[in-house]
Amino acid sequence: MSTREGSLEAPRRHPVAWREADYYDDASLKRELERVFGICHGCRRCVNLCNAFPTLFDLVDNGPTGEVDGVDKRDFMKVVDQCYLCDLCFMTKCPYVPPHEWNVDFPHLMLRAKAAKFRKGDVRLRDRILTSTDALGKLAAIPVVAQTVNAANRNPALRTALQSMLGVDKRRELPPYAPRRFRSTAATSEEGEVRDGERTPGKVAIFATCYINYNEPGIGHDLVAILAHNAIPTVLAPQEACCGMPRLELGDLEGVERLKDLNIPVLAELAHAGYAILAAIPSCALMFKQELPLLFPEDADVRLVADAIFDPFEYFALRYRDGLLNTDFKAPLGKVAYHIPCHGRVQNIGQKTRELLELIPGTEVTTIERCSGHDGTWGVKQEYFEQSMRIGRPVFRQMAQVVADYISSDCPIAARHIMQGIRDAGTESNAEKAHPLTLLRRAYGL
Repeated sequence: MSTREGSLEAPRRHPVAWREADYYDDASLKRELERVFGICHGCRRCVNLCNAFPTLFDLVDNGPTGEVDGVDKRDFMKVVDQCYLCDLCFMTKCPYVPPHEWNVDFPHLMLRAKAAKFRKGDVRLRDRILTSTDALGKLAAIPVVAQTVNAANRNPALRTALQSMLGVDKRRELPPYAPRRFRSTAATSEEGEVRDGERTPGKVAIFATCYINYNEPGIGHDLVAILAHNAIPTVLAPQEACCGMPRLELGDLEGVERLKDLNIPVLAELAHAGYAILAAIPSCALMFKQELPLLFPEDADVRLVADAIFDPFEYFALRYRDGLLNTDFKAPLGKVAYHIPCHGRVQNIGQKTRELLELIPGTEVTTIERCSGHDGTWGVKQEYFEQSMRIGRPVFRQMAQVVADYISSDCPIAARHIMQGIRDAGTESNAEKAHPLTLLRRAYGL
């Protein structure tokens, strides 16, 4: 088979060699950045995906040679800082990914540069704080602290001070902290007949995720109610830590390993016992499905968990195909403007949320498949806020044009960002923001 024919195969990623000394070697890293940037400059297919590529192309075009060799290598990090590891360039655009002989994996090269930067200690206190999701959540889970933090987030003077001290943009609408954690209030039940499908185990373990545990526990309760309505025995994972995605985006790979060592033994035990593991935040599901197996390819338990973990709507769609999903829906939803987040798209599961919502009578789903621009903690930062809103502008416009009853995204942070973008544009909208799981629960009449 020729190289060109090989490039038509599905993208194939190589394990991340982050334990090798050469991975962090400055000269080796810069050579690889220059090589890949040269390929990207000659192609430019990804120019509209995020700000990393326009930043690169501007550096090249404004340089003395009009080629990558004219770019000051110290400026390479300007490109790296614009990448938030959404993976869309690798999964949807780049024609030179493995097995092509040019072997371009732009996101994992950016990860390597971020890891080298982190190892040098070149990281802000703000970034360390924002990626410490468990520590922040546990503190804010104290009711009086949650009330104080939420009030502070709405106070313009305090937000100005927070921006000055930490660089968290005062214009960014931040998610509230819940006074009670999902874990402390979830009423799961192991009752019900275990009905395994051809494609799915018939019992479920929920990995709560930081966001659902500390910010929007209602999404978790919606998931529990849907599982109970379908008579699927359900347990919570006995314990959980952050999935590690925020640490990955920071380049803190040792931090990712510490979190892996907390999560994987617990989840592997559930997988061994035959549970499907559901994570209702796309980034968390992606972390266990794809990133951890590439970081720890020798770990059999990591691979076991990767095979057992599902996006909730991926699981429900497979149950439906097996004839085991309750489709006795009681309430129509009307018009739903549904956004597919990047970390949902790159799981390669298709549009399972849309497929399920379209089963509901009296429901019309308009799908927007484009980056919202928030991207984890990136859009919270003062230096990137304007860019995050600009990247999201086409999504804001398309969502508003639907004139929907609901605006929904599998990523609740993206949905919040979209609603802010619509309001900031001065667009009139009576749509309610609701997670797809919330919509499914309402359709069941629960």
